[in-house]
Amino acid sequence: MSPLREIAFTINGAPRRASVPLDMTALALIRDVLGFTGTKYGCGEGECGSCTILVDGASINACLMFAVDCDGRDLTTIEGMAVTPLGERLRDAFVAHGAVQCGFCTPGIVMQAASLLAHDQHPTREAIVRGIEGNLCRCTGYVKIVDAIAAAAVGEP
Repeated sequence: MSPLREIAFTINGAPRRASVPLDMTALALIRDVLGFTGTKYGCGEGECGSCTILVDGASINACLMFAVDCDGRDLTTIEGMAVTPLGERLRDAFVAHGAVQCGFCTPGIVMQAASLLAHDQHPTREAIVRGIEGNLCRCTGYVKIVDAIAAAAVGEP
């Protein structure tokens, strides 16, 4: 068994502490220890984007980050994003544009979209496509997802 390390971090605005094995991923910490199950396990290799979270405001694949590297950091999951004005705008736009089908990829795409919109409040469609290209969806052709992000960018549902 891997040795444990005590870490302190903030998740969704709340300070937390945890003793984590050195080999535990941030994804396992978030889902299995802390119970934030909106962050999904997809591929475990950083290829699908289902586990996208924000770390100090930057989008990160939680499956590629060690839990010990969360020490001193500010993490945001879909649960934390959902209660923000931007999260609510993205949710409403995804619903209005039919951008949610099975929903498995949606949390990761919303987190990536939030990161994109935090850095570019008025992205072009091309910038939106580039911004979410690390997030895979098997149910859509991405058109409705891009439409939803574009609508959220201008404050429309």
